[in-house]
Amino acid sequence: MEQIKVVQFGCGKMAKYIMRYVYEKGGIIVGAIDKNENIIGKDISYVMESNESKNVRISSLEDAKNVLTKTKPDICIITTMSLLNDVKDAMLLCASLGINAITTCEEAFYPQNSNPNLFNKIDSLAKENACTISGSGYQDIFWGNLITCVASATHKIIKIKGSSSYNVEDYGIALAKAHGAGLSMDEFNKEIQNDNDLSQKDRDTLINNGNFMPSYMWNVNGWLCEKLGLSVISQAQKCIPCFADEDIYSSTLDMKIKKGEITGMSAVVTTNTKEGIIIESECIGKVYSKNEYDKNQWEILGEPNTSILINNPSTVELTCATIVNRIPDVINSPNGYVTTNNFTELRYRLKPLYKYLVK
Repeated sequence: MEQIKVVQFGCGKMAKYIMRYVYEKGGIIVGAIDKNENIIGKDISYVMESNESKNVRISSLEDAKNVLTKTKPDICIITTMSLLNDVKDAMLLCASLGINAITTCEEAFYPQNSNPNLFNKIDSLAKENACTISGSGYQDIFWGNLITCVASATHKIIKIKGSSSYNVEDYGIALAKAHGAGLSMDEFNKEIQNDNDLSQKDRDTLINNGNFMPSYMWNVNGWLCEKLGLSVISQAQKCIPCFADEDIYSSTLDMKIKKGEITGMSAVVTTNTKEGIIIESECIGKVYSKNEYDKNQWEILGEPNTSILINNPSTVELTCATIVNRIPDVINSPNGYVTTNNFTELRYRLKPLYKYLVK
């Protein structure tokens, strides 16, 4: 194999970078799938904003199985929605066809603690058909491996505290809606905030039924605990609306969010462990005002205390580069649904991607 063949499943804002990065890392896009009628039939160069045709037309969602069957890709990159239930059809399709897949779906990063039954279903199907399914992206490094790397230089940890903010405008309408951007307070209470007062028993019931809606840090905390060898006693989340301090126009929602209206939310997840270490992490996703920018800040409290602050990370590009750099790890991995805490540490890919394959 001298080129890793990729099918791009979802041709929105993230695909613009991912497809270019695949080509620049020596791979090739052999197929593309989307549900947006405005781009179906167009060459992928349209999404990539390139003047050079790639001779790959975007196919409809209904034609996904045919595209995957005919092109026989080495991996499918799924960049559509944020919840496992929303990407399950694409993941189950790949698993049933024996095609490796990696997704930017945030819940897919560690779905064992939010939708275990669906995780197990995908895992079984992937093992049966000899392929690997995984989730990665920005959180893989900046909420995961970066934190565990610093933890490895710490003598004693009492608490890990993290906060990360991002502009939902950069990721498309599905993510913006998942954060409550543009909702009224009544709508926010009904659709998002009603999980805040759940008992552990009620939350466990939702999780076991596949009806729980985790914030991004819910899965990150689970990933961190497994990577660090911690045993979870309890975990809870609270979703808090963010309000505009001035009128803001959202191009993603195609609406003006007026001063005092909801721009998104802060979700705080607190995890208590048997070992006594507490993990408290917060993600803030909202439509930014003109003076706001992305931040990623973490503290490891103990002996010694260590703080990390990254101002203005290029969150979109970092997400996309992480996905592409993870491709060899997915292909090299044992079969099944394998979360990235089980992979080797992510590496910068200096050579073409196929050079890192070991199978």
